[in-house]
Amino acid sequence: MDITDKDILIKLQEEGRISMTELGKAVSMSQPAVTERVRRLEERGIIDYYRAVLDPQKVNKKTTAFLLFHTKDCEKFIRFCKETPDVIELHRISGQYNYLIKIVTKSMASLESIIDMSGIHGDSTTLIVLSSPFSLKNIVPDF
Repeated sequence: MDITDKDILIKLQEEGRISMTELGKAVSMSQPAVTERVRRLEERGIIDYYRAVLDPQKVNKKTTAFLLFHTKDCEKFIRFCKETPDVIELHRISGQYNYLIKIVTKSMASLESIIDMSGIHGDSTTLIVLSSPFSLKNIVPDF
């Protein structure tokens, strides 16, 4: 990976729907050359997928929380998280807790319901998000 790949990756993170022609202009390459570079980045798994990023507030998901969770049955807990639509991230962590969960949900009542349902899997501490000065910051590749 070189500086051009880095520039392509940053631009694609900023504008996932950019045309290859516009991307080529942004990184000073022809459309066929930049298309080939993007294809190689996809094949190597550096570009994992493309997706739309929704504004939670505008789709009636007004409550965000993180749960620090400790469970003894990881497989059942992972399955519970996969089956719970408002659990949007699950991370295995070290320390007193073994998982960090991100929940984006409709209300405090729906958050409480998820916490109650998760209780059969272990113990948790809830951190309510008051505001998010920024989120989904670009990953700047090292090469």
